Amino acid sequence: MAQTWLVVGLGNPGPQYAATRHNIGQMVIDELAERRRERFAAHKAGARVAETWLRPGADKLILAKPNSFMNVSGGPVSSLAKFYRIEPEHIIVVHDELDIPFDTIKLKTGGGHGGHNGIRDVAKALGTPDFPRVRVGIGRPPGRQDPADWVLAPFAASQRDALGVLLGDGADAVEAIVADGLTAAQQRFHAPRD
Repeated sequence: MAQTWLVVGLGNPGPQYAATRHNIGQMVIDELAERRRERFAAHKAGARVAETWLRPGADKLILAKPNSFMNVSGGPVSSLAKFYRIEPEHIIVVHDELDIPFDTIKLKTGGGHGGHNGIRDVAKALGTPDFPRVRVGIGRPPGRQDPADWVLAPFAASQRDALGVLLGDGADAVEAIVADGLTAAQQRFHAPRD
């Protein structure tokens, strides 16, 4: 039986943040929408939403980008979950991850927030940390650069060539969780690359 999944990309609103590392979650959501030629529309929950399917006749996907800033993402996510009647185990949150090297995807359900304020707020708003996460590696800043400045900066020129592949991998990871389950998706994306 087909399920409905809420797939949320975390980030900050506004064009000044659109190409920053902190918005890579929303960039992955854009890739998912682009693959399906879907456009986003305003939703009363305080997000831009595109309703689509994994593939025709398969699970439904609610692709969402909150209009709020990262550290208050929980309100829109919780409101969308209530509106669409989706339980936390069917809410996939895509977000940037400092502790994972750039060009790497890691998947998990539950656990701590690792200092990520967006994840902290979503877990608080949902009343549980037990939701699937697609963690897209952006790596740590070089030298003594403040991590807050790092995440709000655009990707380095040396990373831009690989960025399209990374966004594709993030979208593939979401599709794999929906199609095959988290464990199978982890085996695929956590395996060493050739």
